[in-house]
Amino acid sequence: MSSATGTPAARDASQARTLSTSGGPSRVAGSPFVHAGVTGTSRERIPTVIIDEHGAMARVVAGRIATLIRSRQAEGRAIVLGLATGSTPIGVYRELIRLHRDEGLSFRNVISFNLDEYFPMAPDSIHSYHRFMWENLFSHVDIDAANVNIPPGSLDRADVDAACAAYEAKIEAAGGIDFQLLGIGKTGHIGFNEPGSGEQSRTRLVHLDSVTRRDAAADFFGEENVPREALTMGIATIMSAREVAILATGEHKAGIVRRAVEGEIDRVVAATFLQRHANTTFYVDDAAAAELTRVATPWLLDEVVWEDSMMVRAVTWLAQTCGKAILKLTQHDYAENHLTSLVTRHGSPGAVNGLVFNMLGAKIRGKSKLPRGLRTICFSPHPDDDVISMGGILRKFVENGNAMTVAYMTSGNIAVFDHDVRRYIDFLVRLDAERIGGGANVQQLADTVHSFLERKRAGQVDIAEVQDIKRIIRESEAVSGIEVMGLTKANARFLNLPFYQTGKVRKDPIGPADVAIVADLLRELQPELIFVAGDLSDPHGTHRMCKEAIDKAVAEVYVGEMAAKRPEIWLYRGAWQEWPVTEATVLVPLSQEELTLKIQAIFKHQSQKDSAPFPGQDEREFWQRVEQRNKTTARQLDQLGLAEYFAMEAYVID
Repeated sequence: MSSATGTPAARDASQARTLSTSGGPSRVAGSPFVHAGVTGTSRERIPTVIIDEHGAMARVVAGRIATLIRSRQAEGRAIVLGLATGSTPIGVYRELIRLHRDEGLSFRNVISFNLDEYFPMAPDSIHSYHRFMWENLFSHVDIDAANVNIPPGSLDRADVDAACAAYEAKIEAAGGIDFQLLGIGKTGHIGFNEPGSGEQSRTRLVHLDSVTRRDAAADFFGEENVPREALTMGIATIMSAREVAILATGEHKAGIVRRAVEGEIDRVVAATFLQRHANTTFYVDDAAAAELTRVATPWLLDEVVWEDSMMVRAVTWLAQTCGKAILKLTQHDYAENHLTSLVTRHGSPGAVNGLVFNMLGAKIRGKSKLPRGLRTICFSPHPDDDVISMGGILRKFVENGNAMTVAYMTSGNIAVFDHDVRRYIDFLVRLDAERIGGGANVQQLADTVHSFLERKRAGQVDIAEVQDIKRIIRESEAVSGIEVMGLTKANARFLNLPFYQTGKVRKDPIGPADVAIVADLLRELQPELIFVAGDLSDPHGTHRMCKEAIDKAVAEVYVGEMAAKRPEIWLYRGAWQEWPVTEATVLVPLSQEELTLKIQAIFKHQSQKDSAPFPGQDEREFWQRVEQRNKTTARQLDQLGLAEYFAMEAYVID
């Protein structure tokens, strides 16, 4: 296939097209999931392509857009693009910018219509989609500003209906939308078409669902600052597009992806209407695809290749479905749940049960089975992910005499409330007055900080002084947390990666400077084992971006003669969800005392206590989430018939 031998985008697109039409699972390689032998996707009512590497996904979608743009250019015609905002399409926009810069892709013949805009919203607001599009795409390409159309969020309410009708008329006058790019919200909304939106709806003013507003709270530094209304294209407007690409990434999208792709069409989930569209493709990563039938339970669709990992998943699922311990599963259980071939392969239910029981049991490693005396780095994206996600194993590694360094990759300063800054600055002024001796610099700093905070607007980027105070708060809490685990400030490294230093929730892409900082640390410490956050449900994507920096640094450092010194990589989760017992490589049991110690370390992060600035959809405190997840993992093993433990952490050896 000669067209696939050129650019990465061409190769990605060719592979995606080949896999999505070959009768097998639609996916691009590079994922830990194994779908070998799965040929049936009859439950999927929207064609779905799994591309786990986000750069590859962006190249495939941007490559399709570029092909359409060039095709229309050759015909001397304009092309009409429907564009979306949010974190998911940013990669597509960055790839389009690269194609414009490096390969001469022109946007002179592009007419764009954006999906939506908050209301009311000034176009120059840091939160506006107008500003988002210019910062993330339009300012970097040669599109004619007159061809850019974004719903106007700054109108008087009395003029909204007329503006919406005019927006629809302008789309029609342009010939309709040729290619519509979409994301999907947790409620299944596309654009701002919330639950209950009608199939015949057009561009209009809508009230935002509470889940949508909660999701947006991080961008607005508090749900109370999120507008309650928005202008959005309607379902009928979107369905009129000639081609639709809808993107979803992360574990937190898995449930709604399955509902949209496999569920019945329902006004409660607007994305299900796309099942009636003749040319829609869903692009998802492994995490977002995890609950699709062909991924979660492929044996229900067709014959599968019974590799060990698939067998463990199937038998664990069967035990949970039947409400039995693994060793009590019978021939009847296997037959009633489409797993007879597994019994046939091994001769009897008892043989299968015993194999899976032993495989799961082999994953359990107490302190005596964990490494000793190794040079180890725990990479923590934020200054609390270490104790939240792996506080139990961190303590065990210290007790086993491993040389531990905790590398905090970002300052986490945007996740500190302004009232904490006021409290600390007031403390400093009092300390200066009573003990230090009346330094004018302290009062000057206090005046500067208080003056800024008094006039600060919601979501406004903090001045440098405030950013520094917030950074120092997080750093001091981080040191206090690892001291609970038996470490000291000498074991902490604060990398403060540049990509995070925007002062905004939305970050810069990972760049050479970020990779160089991580690579330098690897060369300096020469670790034999590193812990990396594999938790991809982080609301603002910092975990994913930090992993990208580490992956690139490891690839840069461990080449040639250094390849033999590449450290073992253990992926942890826990801040947002835990590894399933079937996916985990290592399960680390925690006693009641060890879980209590872990929670005490989490408590040291006082700025995140009681009410964290960015809690996601789970409003519980982090220690409560951790306690529930660690106990649930242990309970699952107990229900499967394995040993009963108080709590348990899970890890995947990459």
